[in-house]
Amino acid sequence: MPIYEFHCGKCEKDSEILVRSSHWEGTKCPHCGSSKLEKKFSTFAANNAGSGGETAPRCSGVPSSCGMCGTGKPHRH
Repeated sequence: MPIYEFHCGKCEKDSEILVRSSHWEGTKCPHCGSSKLEKKFSTFAANNAGSGGETAPRCSGVPSSCGMCGTGKPHRH
């Protein structure tokens, strides 16, 4: 079951709740018990498994510390 973010219309608090995606209506606010919850639009985090923990080089904007310089990839300072 996915975790969704909700906003309570009664106590005005946000919560993350583990619910079935199709049956979230009627879910109670964990703070006040109200069922006046609205599902929030939320972003998700992704883990780049298989990268070996390495991160892609980034341009710092300073040529002496730029991770992109020397990679052959186009970028600007």
